Amino acid sequence: MHQRSLPKLFVGVVLAAVCGNPGQVVEDSPAGRQRIATAPTGLTNSNSGHGTRIPEPAIVSQVTKTGFAPRQLETSHLPNAVRIHARVISGGQPDGRAGFRELQELGIRTIISVDGAPPDLTLAAQFGLRYVHLPHSYDGIPEQRLRELARAVSVLEGPIYIHCHHGRHRSPAAGAAACVSAGLIDHSAGLHVLRIAGTNRSYRGLFQSVASARRFEQAVLDSLPTDFPEKAELPRRAESMVRLEDTYDRLKQIAAAGWGDLPEHANTDPAHEALLLKEHFVEMLRLEHDHSDDAYREYLTESRDASAALETALVAWQQEGSAVLVPAAVAASLEQISRNCAACHQRFRDIPLSEKESGHR
Repeated sequence: MHQRSLPKLFVGVVLAAVCGNPGQVVEDSPAGRQRIATAPTGLTNSNSGHGTRIPEPAIVSQVTKTGFAPRQLETSHLPNAVRIHARVISGGQPDGRAGFRELQELGIRTIISVDGAPPDLTLAAQFGLRYVHLPHSYDGIPEQRLRELARAVSVLEGPIYIHCHHGRHRSPAAGAAACVSAGLIDHSAGLHVLRIAGTNRSYRGLFQSVASARRFEQAVLDSLPTDFPEKAELPRRAESMVRLEDTYDRLKQIAAAGWGDLPEHANTDPAHEALLLKEHFVEMLRLEHDHSDDAYREYLTESRDASAALETALVAWQQEGSAVLVPAAVAASLEQISRNCAACHQRFRDIPLSEKESGHR
């Protein structure tokens, strides 16, 4: 299929392994400041167009300017936490009060969310934490947003916890690119962060953002304000997508639990969640009624219909009693939604910013 236009929703906020050859990493200059000795081979700047080749991050014992390598952290309520630098950790959305308590125990002072969902300002305040909201999408980190992130990790009270939803893709990319751009870590360490976090290589824009990151001139960072927003204003489409994704994730958790109650969500009603998902797709179709790409609307329509079928199957199963096996139609409907979401994301949301800007594809 050929793309005729890209939905604005996915151009903005909602919005594992790396290939290539490693280069040497760092050497000490006479002034005692570490720098990159040899740039990784095959690297091109993503701002110059598409086709960036991502080098393999060097595996060395000392790759950061503070003398330690980025590493995975063992945490109980902070998904996929990775220490990028002495003052920066990336990960997923803190898991309720327990997650915020764990942040407090780690000494975190500032939280930066790069997710589209509104931050939990009330809970953060209860634990004495500051929230900053600087969201970006899966297609890469825009230049201005990267400058803001680099400024934030430079001047905000640390340690700093940067999170997205699951902590595998956007937050490690944001943390790595920001720390490279602020001069906190070397370029090879930034790519190593993505490897540790298990960032999916399908998100080429995120890899390009880290691969092309270079330290900003100090004057550039100093020119930026420090009154970062605690809650960013998002387009209505982005807010609708955030709600849709939350409901979809909850349904996947319910499915994994055998379509019963979730421990953290008492009295969960699977059929009601399916109804909510259907209504989210209906709302997205209303918002995109004038969208020129028929394929995009087709994905939404098919997902709406599959959500309705899921609701119908779950209602019928619930009426028959819990002793009856979950009908195959339930799994089939959820699988259809999952396939549509993956295909839509691949075609519209996850295309790197450099390719969108150049009109590629």
